[in-house]
Amino acid sequence: MNEEVVVIHVRFANDGTVREIGERPTGLTAQAWFGRLWKKAGDKFQAFAGGRGIFRLSRGEMEELQDHGKESASEGAVEKGGEG
Repeated sequence: MNEEVVVIHVRFANDGTVREIGERPTGLTAQAWFGRLWKKAGDKFQAFAGGRGIFRLSRGEMEELQDHGKESASEGAVEKGGEG
């Protein structure tokens, strides 16, 4: 059984804040979405040169994390790095 893999691209600013990130749920900042992904799937992150990186998640994992975002979008600022 091959489950589809989703690649979420991340681009960082020079100061380490998240500038762009894919698959972000409505209501979460880029930084808060990265914080949620890092907390739940940090072992699936791969850093690249030039301030870039990717998360490789199954479609099910990604949808579960996005759905959690819909339920608790207001808590996004509380998550790691949610100020940006």
